[in-house]
Amino acid sequence: MPKKHNSLHLKINHDPEPSQVICVSENFTRGIEISNNNFRVTVYHRLQSIVGRQWVPYVFPFIVFMALTEAARYFPDEAHLLYVIKTILVGVILWFWRNAYTSDFAVKMAPAEYLIAIAVGLLVLAAWILPEKLFPQLAGDAAFNPYSFNWHPVVVWALIAVRLIGAAVVVPIMEELFWRSFLLRYIINPDFKKVALGTFSWFSFTAVVILFGVEHHRVIQGMIAGVIYTALVIRQKSLSGCIVAHGVTNLGLGIYVIVTQSWEFW
Repeated sequence: MPKKHNSLHLKINHDPEPSQVICVSENFTRGIEISNNNFRVTVYHRLQSIVGRQWVPYVFPFIVFMALTEAARYFPDEAHLLYVIKTILVGVILWFWRNAYTSDFAVKMAPAEYLIAIAVGLLVLAAWILPEKLFPQLAGDAAFNPYSFNWHPVVVWALIAVRLIGAAVVVPIMEELFWRSFLLRYIINPDFKKVALGTFSWFSFTAVVILFGVEHHRVIQGMIAGVIYTALVIRQKSLSGCIVAHGVTNLGLGIYVIVTQSWEFW
């Protein structure tokens, strides 16, 4: 019996005091908090270093737009809502990074150059519509018909207005920044800001034209448009004319779609 008592007594003496338990618990909690804070700081600095890279304002809006476009393939019933979301979201992103694009519009163009850009936009529009039955196409999205929802006319026209704004304003800015400001120069030199806008090389020219065509399910028309738009930015050394041309093409296409109800182009 005494031995058992001594054993029990020794066991009791080895139990930690409540204050020790609290101290250990506080140290453990403090250690977790420090670890979490260090993790958050590391993630913050990592994201800050990525966002601060000069290619991000050119690439990120394009990725967001294409991701939401791809999402519409899996949720076709929500495609119209996804278009509204991506138009607003990408527009906000472009506005947020607007100061990053100053050099792309540094070259001031004469009024005649803007007239050339408008003419180029109309030329691409014709090249997009006229060969519709001649060239093969990749499988594309279902035609977007805003009247198919049987909504109130005001809502239908609001949806059409968003579609036109997205196609004629947001898309030209976003795509031209990516294709003919960033990628055309990045292929020449990864430090693309050191390459003058509109610098020509056969490899970068060909790569951008092909990839721009593949981006659209009307691949041949896309390549034709890519050749014309890229030649324009090489000539003018400014992105302004190319954005105007692209906007004229997309606005003209939207008007053509509405007037003729050729919804397959949307």
